[in-house]
Amino acid sequence: MAPRNEPVEVPEVDAIAGYPLPHERMNLIGHKAGEQGLLDAYRSTRLHHAWILGGPKGIGKATLAFRFARFVIAHPDRLGAVAASATDLSVPPDHSVSRQLSAGGHPNILHLRRPWDEKGKRFKSDLPVDEIRRTVSFFGTTASAMAWRICIVDAADDMNASSANALLKILEEPPERCLFLVLSHAPGRLLPTIRSRCRRLDLEPLEPEQIKEGLKEMAPGKLPPEDGLSEIAETADGSLRSAITLLSGDGLAISQGFRKMADGAARLDLAGVHALADLVAARGQTDNWESFRHITETWLHRRMRDVLKRHVATAKGYADLWEDTRRAIGDSDALNLDRKQVVLDFFFALRRLQPA
Repeated sequence: MAPRNEPVEVPEVDAIAGYPLPHERMNLIGHKAGEQGLLDAYRSTRLHHAWILGGPKGIGKATLAFRFARFVIAHPDRLGAVAASATDLSVPPDHSVSRQLSAGGHPNILHLRRPWDEKGKRFKSDLPVDEIRRTVSFFGTTASAMAWRICIVDAADDMNASSANALLKILEEPPERCLFLVLSHAPGRLLPTIRSRCRRLDLEPLEPEQIKEGLKEMAPGKLPPEDGLSEIAETADGSLRSAITLLSGDGLAISQGFRKMADGAARLDLAGVHALADLVAARGQTDNWESFRHITETWLHRRMRDVLKRHVATAKGYADLWEDTRRAIGDSDALNLDRKQVVLDFFFALRRLQPA
């Protein structure tokens, strides 16, 4: 137990050990069109107060949101000469705003995400209404006439009904000189009333070469040979975060083992699938578990798409397996259930879909 006079370090949700968090990242991989769209909107005569940045998890939405927030706070006069001459949203690392963000935060930027539950020693399963209500005091404090205040909701998909309604209320009556950057992995699932009050900017998954670029920048001493790097970039399916988790643990071995077991599911190698399940569920290897989650969902999505072209009834079986597996993974995380059993159940169900 930490001494009472020493602060207890609270973990950051979605943090990956050894890699910078989005607010610490100065470089943006890809999304040049999205960056240009935000820059053009900022220096236009009318700037919308709320934006939905949409796209799959791990492609850089939070990094772009903080990049935009950093630029706005550093250059509050959006119709001034600096904003007019800017070619992108970059701010020098030695700028006071950059230094404050890298150190942990800026008083004019509110970052809302799932909080840490100290009692349960895990992150809460949703973004509760109390977090959204922090906007009341945030926007209620006095600021200089030129200052902007920016709220980043990360991610809106984690909100429950109460927190979604609380966000809607403040979006309907926005304070002066405020911006909301609402991140969403599936914008179509947000409340229609929230969507109607935001401009939407959809970001595309990264290309494999962009994934490689990101890995070479962020993990230069951890890279596998080029063929392994290419496999990770392809398996990541456009998500730099997924590529990092594949690289951090036994992701490459899990990817290769998964593909071998899935291709031979009709005559399942029981010893092989148990070995794979042991690797995925190894104690303390959260990267392995996240890699399995990503690989499974990506593989099932591609299989559903391929099978749908040939046999609709079979595609439904894969769709059901996709839903069942997502539910099982979620239950395992929430209730601390046996992860190995989730892996085994997946392959046994897959075997039933692929009769010999």
